[in-house]
Amino acid sequence: MTELSLRDKIEAALHTIYDPEIPVDIFELGLIYKIQMMENDGVHIYMTLTAPACPAAGEILNEVETKVKAIDGIGEVEVRLTFDPPWDREMMSDEARLELGWL
Repeated sequence: MTELSLRDKIEAALHTIYDPEIPVDIFELGLIYKIQMMENDGVHIYMTLTAPACPAAGEILNEVETKVKAIDGIGEVEVRLTFDPPWDREMMSDEARLELGWL
């Protein structure tokens, strides 16, 4: 069995984080725009929210940072929030849209 790469471990961690208002993980929702591996095993995660005024914004961002930092071999973690481009339902995976009945 091959060992998971750091990127695979990061993606797996992101699949465990849910938007409290939508019962789908943030990765399948399309909220993760980019995972950029940096020097010294650091990582920058560029992400968005379903709405700029999301009441759970701080909670979601903290959970992303905490869960990614907990991965063995990860250095500095920086979570960058962006609304460019703004999120819409088309960014969701087919599985997420199917699960929510949005297909």
